[in-house]
Amino acid sequence: MNAPRYKIPVSTLIIIFTPDLDVLLLERADFPGYWQSVTGSQELGETLAATARRELREETGIDAAAYGGLVDWKTSNDFDIYPRWRHRYPPGTSVNTEHVFGLAVPKAVPVRLAPREHLRHLWLPWREAAAKCFSWTNRAAIESLPNRARDSTRSAACSDG
Repeated sequence: MNAPRYKIPVSTLIIIFTPDLDVLLLERADFPGYWQSVTGSQELGETLAATARRELREETGIDAAAYGGLVDWKTSNDFDIYPRWRHRYPPGTSVNTEHVFGLAVPKAVPVRLAPREHLRHLWLPWREAAAKCFSWTNRAAIESLPNRARDSTRSAACSDG
């Protein structure tokens, strides 16, 4: 008999957004009514960027490379794992570290949901998206979006030179 395969308590959160700061949210299949951005656990031997790219592709069908790639926001948050999901982690594990990435898309792009993971998706203005998220880390990441988008524009302008 095989030993149980537990999740690693390290994950990525990917904020997908348009130039107008509309944000993609997904409704969880295992927790209807709870909305979030793309998120998922790191797998053994995988980099954080590879985790983010894989989760984005699995949960939405979006290929980050088609839009210039993911940006590591160099932000991480530790949060208590909801008791209902702790059985997925090694015994005694109660905290997860989440690393935030962003993906700018030119408009609300088509989404192909993983039906076992999500029921529906929405593109919402950033303030509405933040308010709809059940996770405080997800809310905080979306609330930082206006500054992050502005900083990205400045960086691009400076690098053009």
